[in-house]
Amino acid sequence: MAAVCQVTGTTPGFGYSVSHSHRRTKRRFDPNVQKKTYFVPSLGRKVTLNVSTRGIKVIDARGIESVVKDLLAKGVKL
Repeated sequence: MAAVCQVTGTTPGFGYSVSHSHRRTKRRFDPNVQKKTYFVPSLGRKVTLNVSTRGIKVIDARGIESVVKDLLAKGVKL
């Protein structure tokens, strides 16, 4: 599963792991992406989204109807 949130668009960040001796190796900071299923009354069915924990908070605040409407306007296939 790709580490990209469908709601917020959050993608992985990149940086370095720094050891005690200060050697640096590349690393990747993945967002906390969860697969969540929501029932959308306007569509009359369940929709599965890959959302970060911040995306879940956005859905709780704005409502699933509003979020799904925005996703469909962007052209995301649900």
